Order: sequence, then structure tokens, then C-alpha cells
Amino acid sequence: MTDIYKRILLLLLPLVFVACNQIDATTVAVSGSDNGKPTPEKAVAFVAAAEAQLAELGQEAERMSWVYSNFITTDTEKLAAVTNERFTARQVELAGEAAKFNDVAGLDFDTRRKLDMLRSGITMPAPPDAAKSAEQAEIGAQMAGMYSKGKYCYADGRCLDLGQLSDIMAESRDPDKLLEAWNGWRTISPPMRKLYARQVELANEGANELGFADLGTMWRSAYDMPPEDFPAELDRLWNEVKPLYEALHCDVRAKLGEKYGTELVPQDGPIPAHLLGNMWAQDWSNIYPLVAPDETGPGYDLSAILKEKKFDAIDMVKTGEAFFSSLGFAELPATFWERSLFVKPQDREVVCHASAWDIDEKDDLRIKMCIKINSEDFRTIHHELGHNYYQRAYNKESYLYRNSANDGFHEAVGDTIALSITPGYLQKIGLLDDVPDASADIPLLMKRALEGIAFLPFGLMVDQWRWQVFAGKVGPDGYNDLWWQLREKYQGIKAPNKRPVDAFDPGAKYHVPANVPYTRYFLARILQFQFHRSLCEISGNKGPINRCSIYGNKEAGERLNAMLELGRSKPWPVALEALTGQRHMDATAILDYFAPLKAWLDKQNEGRQCGW
Repeated sequence: MTDIYKRILLLLLPLVFVACNQIDATTVAVSGSDNGKPTPEKAVAFVAAAEAQLAELGQEAERMSWVYSNFITTDTEKLAAVTNERFTARQVELAGEAAKFNDVAGLDFDTRRKLDMLRSGITMPAPPDAAKSAEQAEIGAQMAGMYSKGKYCYADGRCLDLGQLSDIMAESRDPDKLLEAWNGWRTISPPMRKLYARQVELANEGANELGFADLGTMWRSAYDMPPEDFPAELDRLWNEVKPLYEALHCDVRAKLGEKYGTELVPQDGPIPAHLLGNMWAQDWSNIYPLVAPDETGPGYDLSAILKEKKFDAIDMVKTGEAFFSSLGFAELPATFWERSLFVKPQDREVVCHASAWDIDEKDDLRIKMCIKINSEDFRTIHHELGHNYYQRAYNKESYLYRNSANDGFHEAVGDTIALSITPGYLQKIGLLDDVPDASADIPLLMKRALEGIAFLPFGLMVDQWRWQVFAGKVGPDGYNDLWWQLREKYQGIKAPNKRPVDAFDPGAKYHVPANVPYTRYFLARILQFQFHRSLCEISGNKGPINRCSIYGNKEAGERLNAMLELGRSKPWPVALEALTGQRHMDATAILDYFAPLKAWLDKQNEGRQCGW
């Protein structure tokens, strides 16, 4: 499975994986390195056996996760936890076995690459000591419970969970209500701080055992470059797109100053985090009505059109499939239509979060969605099918290579396809009679920027914070101060009030206590526009790339497939070059896409003091 929900599910369910010691006898020590010195021949045999074991266990875990997601009961939850626990426990063991070959010379490219994948493929490596491993598992379970059960109780007795508090953040325009909801959610995380600090110590021990200096080095080692060079590469990408973000920040700050007053929103500093419509100020789309351009909107309502055309869930998915067919991709297998979940069942609980599945890593592709007939789900379907076609493209590769070139590529591919849902595309498939004039693009671009461009610095700084924590550059007493230093540096956002001494605001973001790496989201946002620009060039597009759709262009489809079918068999620069002709990630495509908006923002910002 590749969708982030399922990656999170695999992390969340087997929280006690390190305590699992009942592993089938056939999975014990396959390296042969216990009987003499590790050799290239033993490394090749180890990798082959490891891939076979992981393929079997992974398919079992995939099927059980599917059952759990579609039939949520106490029993299926337990079964899913057990199967995922078994799979993850084996991954942990194999990582340790792979580390025994670290110093073996003379290995061929594929064997060395796969050994490194096995060694670095665990998010939270366990210490070799059994008692410490059990402690690490318990800490993970405790923090997961704190987050999932977290609520804030108001003085009137109402106790609201994250979803309800997030609704207040999205909908309220009362700064006092926003501040209380913002502060309220952050009352759940202070008890996590000591637990998190201990977990860092234990995970670093596990990373050391696998040959890494610390956990951050281990995470960064998965990017086909020296891990010490990776942060600078991210900052290079950020600096390319930063002028657009600063222009957006400046305009949004001015509009919020008009709404709330410049005493609350000073026009020469960071924006208070509680005023941006999102619990973490990572997506500003909920405040669009406050900052919307005066220009005329797109002049059509896709949700209304879909309903007027009497689209149902199958029609929505068939339209998405037709997009890929127009690029030259084969139709989805019959089993896709038989086994996917398209509509929320009335007789049972299911996980409705949209996700794409590859059950047998051959051709048993599925999506799981509770589809609603609206524009958002129309886009989401195109996105999820992007995952499915990627999965099928690399299914001839060996097990460890059946994944995207790096962890940003999979999400980027789906998002790239969604960028081709333009008015021109909608006209070609009969959903629009006429393509609106380019003057209608500014509102559309503004909405997209409030979601995507606003996210970029947040997507960058979460792991920047963690890497410093993992490296021991800051201790528990400095966790919160570092968090807000980075948020101000990258986002131009500040805490709305003085934070308590015991605050642990990073813990109020799910991915921190759940230990889900976050850089992939930043990379996906960069790559989707780079992919889109190249595909538009290949398709012969001569106009603005925000108006380009690759629908119907088989040459673009061939180039896209050339990248997809490589999976992870080559370093990501090779996969990137197969599509774009470039071997480096390039954020300037974002500037090209949003060029009309940037010009508009610059005009709006004349006479304003931008920056923070």
C-alpha cells in the first residue's frame, strides 16, 4: 500500500511490534553471517531470502489491513494488529541482519542498494536490549493513546476532540474562540514531552546498532545522497519558491489586519498562528473568504455540474480511468471494479479516508473511498488512480523495488494528474460548454496557493526540528523554543501567546508522536509541479501551465510511464530524468505555474512592508 493513510495505519496498529517474539522458524536468520565472515555471496542469498519473506508477510498484512479498513470491529482490529506486528517485527530483524554486511566490499549495485533499503526502511529502529525494546513499544502506545483520545474541556462542560476543535478553527472568525480552541488542543501534548525524549534516546540506540549516527541520519539516508547534504538540498528548493510564499504571506497578513486589526496582526512581523483557519496553520484555504480576490470567479460549479449530469460513484471513477486510458495506459482489471469500495456501506463501519491499494503487488489494484458527488472527490479519484497506475507500472520489479523512486514521488504523481483537471479538460469530456477566460484564473490560483504554497514551509520545518532533536542539538527543555524558532524562520508564523514552560507543541501534530516522517510531503509538493511542467512541454503546450492538461496526449503518457515503471530500482535522479530530463529537483516550476498569481500579489503588495 502506498497511500499515506495506510502507511500511518501500519505505524499505528503494530505499536508493540518490538515485543513480538513468536516468529515462524522459516524466518530466522537468513544471512548465514553467523557461520563465518559475511561475504558477497552470502549477501546475495540473504537479500533474495529477505525479499521472499517480506513479500509473503507484506501481502498478508495488506489483505488484513484491507479487511480491517472495510469491516471495523474489535476482532478485525486485533487481527490487523497481529499481522502488521508480525510483518514489522520481521522488518526489524532483517534490518539488523542487513547491517552485518555494511563493511562487505565487492557487492553488486542491486545487492548493496537492497541491503541499504532493508537497513534504513524502519521508521523507529528498536534497541537490541529486550527490556528497552519493550519500553520503546510502551512509549509509542502511550503517546498514540494520548493523541487519539485527546480532548479539551470548556468551562461549560463541553469536551471537544480534534475534529470538533478543527471545525472551530476553520469556521469561526472570533479571535477569542479561535485562541481557546488553539490553546485547548495543545493541552494534550505536555505529558508527551518526557516520553518523546526517552523514545528519541531509545530509537537512536537502535539507529546506532544499524550503523547510523542517529535516527535523523538514518531517515535521510534513504534519499540517494549523503545524509549530511540533504538538509541543504531542501533549503535550496525552499529558497527557489520562497519569493512566492513571501508575497502570499504579505497579502494574507494585510487582509487579516483589516479583519482583526493591526494590533492583533502587526504588519511587520509573523502572523499569529490561530488566525489562519487550520489547527497547525499549515493550510490556509479555510480563510479564503477573508482574502479572496475581487476578480470574478471561474463561472462554473463542478459539483453542481456533476450532479446535474447525474454522475454516480462509478461514473466518477470511470472518468478518472478514461483520463489514464487517453494517455495510453491499459484499462484497470475487472477485479478493480469488483473489489474496490466506492460507496459508504450502510450496514457497517469503514475507514472512509481515500486510499489506493495494491493487494498482491501484481494486478489486484483497488481504491477505497466513500465517494461523494462533488468536485473535491472528482479530483481525489484522479489522484488515487495515479497511485494505482504507478503500482502497476513497477509490479515487474523485485519486492524491494516495488515503490516510488523516493517517498515524495508517489504522492507527487497523483497530485500531478490532479493538476490536469483544468477547465479545458472539463470541456473536452463534456462537463463544460466553454472554457472561462484567463481572468478567472486568479481566484482558482489563490485557492490552490492557500492550500499548497502555504503548506511548503511547514512541510519543510517539521523534520528540520526532528533532525536537530535526534542529533542531540537541543534537549527536552528546548524542544518548544526550537519549534517556534523554526516556524517563525520558515513560515513567518508565531504562537498567539506566551507558551507555558511545560509546553510541547510539536506533540499536537499527529506525525510527531506517531513518528511519521514529514519531508515526503514537502518533496511531493515540489515534484508535482516539476512533473506537470515537463509533461506539458512534452505534450506541446504553448500556454500558461496552470491551464495545461495532458489529457489525450500519448507521448506524455509514454514519458510518464518510463518513470513509473522504474519504481525504486534506480536512484531517484535517474527516475526524475526519465520524465523531466533533469537529475535535480526544481521548484521553479511552482513559480511558472503560479506566475499570474505572483504578478497579481505583487501589485496588491505595493506600498506594504513585506517579510517578518
